[in-house]
Amino acid sequence: MTDGKSNLTRREFLVTTGTVAGATAVGALGIGAACQRLQPVDVKIQTEVPTSASSTSAPGPRATVVLVRDASVLKPGRAVDAAVIAKILDDGVAALFGKPAAEVWPTLFRPDDVVGIKSNVWQFLATPPELEQALRERVQGCGIAPDRIAIDDRGIRSNPVFKRATALINVRPMRTHHWAGVGSLIKNYIMFSDAPFTWHVDSCANLAGIWDMPEVKGKTRLNVLVMLTPLFHGKGPHHYHAQYTWEYNGLLVGTDPVAVDATGVRILEAKRREYFGKDEPLSVSPKHIWVADQKYHLGIADPARIDVKKVGLAEGALI
Repeated sequence: MTDGKSNLTRREFLVTTGTVAGATAVGALGIGAACQRLQPVDVKIQTEVPTSASSTSAPGPRATVVLVRDASVLKPGRAVDAAVIAKILDDGVAALFGKPAAEVWPTLFRPDDVVGIKSNVWQFLATPPELEQALRERVQGCGIAPDRIAIDDRGIRSNPVFKRATALINVRPMRTHHWAGVGSLIKNYIMFSDAPFTWHVDSCANLAGIWDMPEVKGKTRLNVLVMLTPLFHGKGPHHYHAQYTWEYNGLLVGTDPVAVDATGVRILEAKRREYFGKDEPLSVSPKHIWVADQKYHLGIADPARIDVKKVGLAEGALI
């Protein structure tokens, strides 16, 4: 069974879009009401970060995440090689769907789609323009007119393309985060809210509720977590220091944002153990990832039910 717009299986489509229930757009509420709605999570759920997959036969649905890496993707000075980033994007998509990327892209987007590419412009670790351009070219290659494609972050609520988007691509770099533990794919949609700060309650536990907003729900066709130079440590709202980044040279690609984020956290945790010489938990638990699974049913967070396919560079994968 397909969703009518792509050749995704029904399970893949449900994992991609999620079946989130119970959250509404913050903009439909007053700020006070929004803060009241987003109270600390009161259901009994797992909020600790699992760091390894203990079984490949765990019961329940499974998700697939592709880790694709290439040592040549970064040039001297950490400049991104446009040709290589485009290649590993295609390699990741091909591995995810099990057929050549040129056959996959037209199954994800059709000519009458309007596509918003939700990027991230954080000044210290932004989505590389070379990757944004590669995504634009692949969407346009599906027969979609250039004026029906937009790349944006903080301006998405007023962007005319995003206002009428029928499909979204979610792409951003992985980093530690002062309020949410990590800034990754689930959190990347916070700018769809007209009051993003109201989602910071309880370590941003309810971020998955954003994915039920009309502007988002059911539209995400692909998630790409940028792992070129992840930030694995920091304290403070806008902390960044190059010593806490490293050249990991990769992308994580999937249809399930929860599974991709959970895999990214495992890599950060492994890097922290390597760097600090011991288990060094994040200063804020990224529990919103597990809340997204267990409360909102947006995707799969349990590493035992996530199949990680590795493509390309194997050395230093940490997972």
